[in-house]
Amino acid sequence: MTLSTADYEAHDATGLAALVQNGEISARELVETAIARIEALNPSINAVILKAYDQALDELDRRTDRPSFLGVPYLVKDLHAPVRGLPLTNGSRMFVDPPATFDSTLIARLRAAGFVMLGRTNSPEFGLSASTEPHRYGPTRNPWNRARIAGGSSGGAGAAVASGMLPAAHATDSGGSIRIPASCNGLVGLKPTRGLNPYGPHRGDAAHGISHEHAVTRTVRDTAAILDVTAGPDVGAPYFSRPPEGGFVAALARPPRRLRIGFWTRSLEDAAIDPECVSAVTGAARLLEGLGHSVEERRPDFDWRTIVESQFNVLMTGLGPMVAMMERQRGRPLSDGELEPQTAAVVARGRVASLEFYLGNLTRMQLEVRRMAAFFEEFDVFVTPTMATPPPPLGCLPTDDGDVEGFLAKVLALAPFAAPFNASGQPAVSLPLHWSADGLPVGVQFAGRYGEDATLLALAAQLESAQPWAQRRPQQG
Repeated sequence: MTLSTADYEAHDATGLAALVQNGEISARELVETAIARIEALNPSINAVILKAYDQALDELDRRTDRPSFLGVPYLVKDLHAPVRGLPLTNGSRMFVDPPATFDSTLIARLRAAGFVMLGRTNSPEFGLSASTEPHRYGPTRNPWNRARIAGGSSGGAGAAVASGMLPAAHATDSGGSIRIPASCNGLVGLKPTRGLNPYGPHRGDAAHGISHEHAVTRTVRDTAAILDVTAGPDVGAPYFSRPPEGGFVAALARPPRRLRIGFWTRSLEDAAIDPECVSAVTGAARLLEGLGHSVEERRPDFDWRTIVESQFNVLMTGLGPMVAMMERQRGRPLSDGELEPQTAAVVARGRVASLEFYLGNLTRMQLEVRRMAAFFEEFDVFVTPTMATPPPPLGCLPTDDGDVEGFLAKVLALAPFAAPFNASGQPAVSLPLHWSADGLPVGVQFAGRYGEDATLLALAAQLESAQPWAQRRPQQG
């Protein structure tokens, strides 16, 4: 067969891999089709900021093995993850680095499975925003409405997948950065349990386990299949979460037991949110009841403000020393204009923060995590909106001033539900179960018990079967 654009976009990564394995198309044809889609779609979306087509095709042509995902295209976020042969800029003018000489463990596992690294996706500078609008590369636009945000910090990844460039892409999450773009772009976005995916070898515990890596996808089975490729500790891992017996894809074939599920339709400080987000959750609750689960309007008993403020203090304080290390590595200090004003203010705060401030915030965060986790002794899953609003207009989170507290307040007003599960390390997934009256995706977040990613994915697959979304596409142009 010849792989048409319609056929390419109709298949998820698992389906495209099967076409190659069955000999219906070649791996090279698959990669060349993906390149053509990126070239056609990216000018209006600005999701891909670095392209490595020749390198990718050369590496593919040299392969003699036939791993399960041979030829499946992949894009890697411009944050945290080194890729052999590609620069890593973290969305910042600070970097003019040569290409990396090694793959991160996660990327190496993806490459070994046959995924082809075609380039990097756009990210806000150092991942500090819930909208992807870095000064260095410009804004990524939402494929459903190009005047709206694609989310952050994995906004480039989300827009690339939603637009049809490819079926899945790498993403990272320190406060919702997988789930927020999944909500904005109508995708599946799982933040796995802490330690399930590897951090190394270039990072230790990734902000005390607050930060995570995985993917945004169109289907639950792709989310599970990619996790089967990447999950498991690497050498020196500070955390370890055991994958299920038989793997995550196999877990999807087993319907979840009758689960006790709590849901919440207000902010976690009990404030009203956008009616579309309320409708998304109440619709999900009705669907869950219809599938036989026990559903009750309840929320965990914890201090939301303490947990998110202490968590972001830990994250932002850590940026100052990290930038100082980068300055030493390149042999010169920062100059004016290399960092966006908001980033510069965060770095300045981190450079003067005391050890007492840092450890005090870490302790407060961990104590509130204990309180929140008690909810999951009684409930299997907690359901919220992923965001407090459908995707707002571009420019809603400007980084042109140094008001750190004001900027953080805007981010948390937009997306208050995701960050606590970075603090706790629990798995949480955004599913595209609702679209607004004007056609914008609205995600619903499902958080599970620590280490029970398989249960969460089995529930996600059940919901996907009951209310399919994968073939829903934004209009191009």
